[in-house]
Amino acid sequence: MNPLSRILIIEDDKDIVELVRYNLEKESFQVFACGDGPSGLALIRKSPPDLLILDLMLPKVSGLEICKEIRRDERLNRLPILMLTARGEEADRVVGLELGADDYVTKPFSPRELVARIKALLRRLQPASEEAKTLEAGSLRIDPLSYRAESDGKAVPLSTLEFRLLYYLASRPNRVFSRDQLLDAVWGSDRFVTPRSVDVYVRRLREKVEKDPEKPEHLKTVRGAGYIFEMKATRPN
Repeated sequence: MNPLSRILIIEDDKDIVELVRYNLEKESFQVFACGDGPSGLALIRKSPPDLLILDLMLPKVSGLEICKEIRRDERLNRLPILMLTARGEEADRVVGLELGADDYVTKPFSPRELVARIKALLRRLQPASEEAKTLEAGSLRIDPLSYRAESDGKAVPLSTLEFRLLYYLASRPNRVFSRDQLLDAVWGSDRFVTPRSVDVYVRRLREKVEKDPEKPEHLKTVRGAGYIFEMKATRPN
């Protein structure tokens, strides 16, 4: 993790911005802030940060809309997004994750916990080992060195965590993994998401890489056990 990582805060509460800025600058992060959605989105497109802290309830354009716009943009879809909001209900967390947020912190929050989550998200941006191999499954191609996935030759926009989950499962085909096993492997010991978050990520992946998400060819659920990346064995000539 680069100690000079650039972090953008899109938040209309100035007191929260200053609280977050103070604690992040103590950790040697570069911090920038915008008070509304359109200004923040314009700044991201002009000069993408290393991580975005995004309030859900913003003037003009909501945080959820900004999240959707970022995940639609191939240049930006790997940007880590930490959603910051006063809403603590499970439904809001699920909506944020489904739209592409990587983590979710509710107000009021502990600055120390916020910093820990930011560091955890940035650690997951570390490049894959040079030994990691490109995988192919049917029309799907997964390249771990570029964090790029293609389906039928077309790029599939994936966030960093989506890619890590897809690659982990695809590189271990035909094995069933529980939610907790996937959390340990993909999110690591410093995770803050819950096992149910894995369901959200798998659902997002199916929407992006499966021809028919309702009848997936690869990313399948094993009821009562977890998930499996199914890959049919090729017959010898």
